[in-house]
Amino acid sequence: MQILGNIIKKAYELRNLPIEQKRKKNIPAITQQKRVLKKLLRKAQFTAFGEHYRFREILKSDDMIARFQELVPVYDYNKMFSEWWYRALNGETFVSWPGKVKYFALTSGTSEASSKYVPVTGDMLRSIKRASVRQLISAVKYDLPADFYQKGMLMIGGSTHLQYTGNYYEGDLSGITASQLPFWFQHFYKPGKRISRERDWQTKLEEIVKKAPEWDIGVIVGVPAWVQIILEKIIDRYQLSNIHEIWPNLSVYVHSGVAFGPYVKSFEKLFGKKVIFNESYLASEGYIAVQTRLDGWMELILDNGIFFEFVPFDSNNFDSDGNIVQNPEALSIEDVEEGVDYAILVSTNAGAWRYLIGDVIKFVNKKTSEIIITGRTKHFLSLVGEHLSVDNMNRAIELLEQELHIEVREFTVAGFHYQSRFAHRWYIGTEDHFDTRQAAAIIDKHLKVLNDDYRVERLEALREVFLEKLPPKAFENWMKEKGKEGGAHKFPRVMKGKMYEEWEAYLNKNYRNGSK
Repeated sequence: MQILGNIIKKAYELRNLPIEQKRKKNIPAITQQKRVLKKLLRKAQFTAFGEHYRFREILKSDDMIARFQELVPVYDYNKMFSEWWYRALNGETFVSWPGKVKYFALTSGTSEASSKYVPVTGDMLRSIKRASVRQLISAVKYDLPADFYQKGMLMIGGSTHLQYTGNYYEGDLSGITASQLPFWFQHFYKPGKRISRERDWQTKLEEIVKKAPEWDIGVIVGVPAWVQIILEKIIDRYQLSNIHEIWPNLSVYVHSGVAFGPYVKSFEKLFGKKVIFNESYLASEGYIAVQTRLDGWMELILDNGIFFEFVPFDSNNFDSDGNIVQNPEALSIEDVEEGVDYAILVSTNAGAWRYLIGDVIKFVNKKTSEIIITGRTKHFLSLVGEHLSVDNMNRAIELLEQELHIEVREFTVAGFHYQSRFAHRWYIGTEDHFDTRQAAAIIDKHLKVLNDDYRVERLEALREVFLEKLPPKAFENWMKEKGKEGGAHKFPRVMKGKMYEEWEAYLNKNYRNGSK
């Protein structure tokens, strides 16, 4: 069987050559992006959207990007759906992308309660496959043994059992993409077709735990919180010291959806040997970025069906609730700067145009287009101008874990009125014991160093920082009550408005005053 592993590894190495050759040619990022935009405009010029916004005229322009930005407005989900996508949902063809949309990804992100319907086209699925292969073949750089390429890949995502409405199929994007896996990959894919079709998360979880001893897993892919639950249940069921006692060849964990820093300590406790952590960035609107270097960050995928624009995430372009202004400053890839927070606009081969996906990123290496995700436009706290980002929050939790030697399983933060001013309350999910006032002081101390605006506002307007310790189950059960249980969902890092009120009511009922 070693021969098969060598053949597969060699095939990956050969597939990797064109990518490396392209990298060596050093095609400028803006050149790649102009080519993508031109292809998108050409293909969509005869759609209702393309005719309305004069794509043919844009294609003839001397400055295609500037003309595109001049004629096409910025869209968020509500505007895109109410003006265009609802027509595709009702079966109309050639709305914002050629042909009929066969799939719609159901998503509520982490901030909205109601489901969103995001179109998934055949062109988009092909782009996702290309990006997935690109990330897979990058594994040859990790110098893994040949037999690694024969091991199973456990992919934790939404159900592949899609709901057919008469006009289209709907489901989680992870379920849609998993249902499209090529035949040759089925041998490696776990938990397999039958379990993947299961809609009930608890049933799926039990089936995975039951089948675990039969699999030889080399790679795990999924959102950290749910992967952690699965690994812990397997370890508990079979009385293991760590997951490598049942999967000795587990070598790579591909995480996505949230920053991994706060989860590192938890995962290291589950492993018996070193595992490579690899990050990917697959949004409902397309495959945004992949990590292809062991010591690198995620690289934006600039040549694969997505044209990017970057809006500085500041008060000039967003209001206090994180809503984008009507005519924001939008930069192309050549004009961005390292170390600046940007909200992303995407125009894609699924018929999204200048579309705000809600994520905020920062360039850490402009030359290689490497980025980190720093938060979401709606997931930040700025009650009094403290501009506290999710990136700040994640780092504060990491430092808290290091200082108190504790393991934080999950957390969220809220702001509220307090003594005629304001305060923050941190909700920490952990089984460890510690002084909550000391923990709040530690977080406060580190945030003052991480964020100058926060430090200034703590002098007067932001009166206090509180911290409440909760069992990790409190977070899991909240997601379950909201119908967001399972591998495709993430817990919100910031609680605001109605969601905050519901969260407080939930805690009062179930986890305070002697409850549970």
